[in-house]
Amino acid sequence: MKKHLFASLLLLILCVPALSGNTDTLSVMSYNLRFGELASMKEFSDAILSEAPDVVMLQECDWATRRERAPRQNGVKFINELAYNTGMFGLYGKSINYKGGYYGLGILSRYPIVSSRRILLPCDGKTEQRSLLIADIELPSGRTVTVACTHLEVSSEELRLNQVRFINRIARRNPHPVILAGDMNAQPDAPSMEMLRRKWKECSDRELTFSTNKPSIKIDYVYARPASSFEVLSYEVLRKHKLSDHFPIKCILTIN
Repeated sequence: MKKHLFASLLLLILCVPALSGNTDTLSVMSYNLRFGELASMKEFSDAILSEAPDVVMLQECDWATRRERAPRQNGVKFINELAYNTGMFGLYGKSINYKGGYYGLGILSRYPIVSSRRILLPCDGKTEQRSLLIADIELPSGRTVTVACTHLEVSSEELRLNQVRFINRIARRNPHPVILAGDMNAQPDAPSMEMLRRKWKECSDRELTFSTNKPSIKIDYVYARPASSFEVLSYEVLRKHKLSDHFPIKCILTIN
């Protein structure tokens, strides 16, 4: 009996270091770039570097378009420029063909992206095609965490609900903890956001994120699931950065 008790105590002692090191901290930023109409990629890169995030979710991200409203960005491949200037890994996901190039989403990561996928969200054929860009990231601890960036439909709450249901199904099948961030184009009390809160931990508060000229609504969010795996250490709307019509948002999470 004493021998078994000693063995159990020894095993517990050996496990304590592993258990105490089982928490990762991740700084997550989300930023709608407004297709670069108001600022250069260098200005965006400097803003990102000043916040030192581990992961950045980007919306309204162009690839070699020629927009009349953003002539300074003609031919610019946003995610390439941002990845180069920040020294982060870059991932791009096309939502639509646009103006001679592409328009969609981007992810920047301080840590290696070990797998990725772009999934088209439900669309009614009358509105802009929206997408979900997903990356599995390997943290220094060896843990894999999934980050997902999206930009939901602006004109229809019914369609946003369908898109949220679809995202929930994707996340439910995912084997790793998931962080979802982006421009949801819905205010906190919208049914689509209430649906997200039922399945996800909301990591952002209700501070207004749009517009930078006259803040009036909150439409940018960070969520995580399973909720029990995450704790929010801090959250901030980064009001000092006015390079877009959206303020960037940043939260620091622990993953248990």
